[in-house]
Amino acid sequence: MRSKIIIVVLVCVYLSSCALIFKGTKEEVNTNSDPTRAQVWVNGINMGETPITLKLESKKSYTFEFKKEGYKSKTILINNHVGAGYIIFDILFGLVPVIVDAATGAWYSLDQKNVNMILEKQQPHPVPIN
Repeated sequence: MRSKIIIVVLVCVYLSSCALIFKGTKEEVNTNSDPTRAQVWVNGINMGETPITLKLESKKSYTFEFKKEGYKSKTILINNHVGAGYIIFDILFGLVPVIVDAATGAWYSLDQKNVNMILEKQQPHPVPIN
């Protein structure tokens, strides 16, 4: 009985991928701003107001833009990178885990998990005098 359990565990490990099992394909990014309640735009889509936690695919890069009336907008880029440890473990377990993690993008991680943006007040435009 014990040997059957070991075989099942080894088959499951071989047929799955390290990054997909331990990390998944999405990551949470916490956003905050000073002042609060700034609009958060991610890749041109309004995601809500700060503070907000977003669950994003780790295989993509994202452009975050923070907007609030009376303040200058600020933009930040969050890139992704491949976790070398996941690739090494995948290679150790064979070709199938490499294919699964590559196809799902699970071996990518986002560069930042927290974004805290300080917005500057916008200077009022002078009214022209005729």
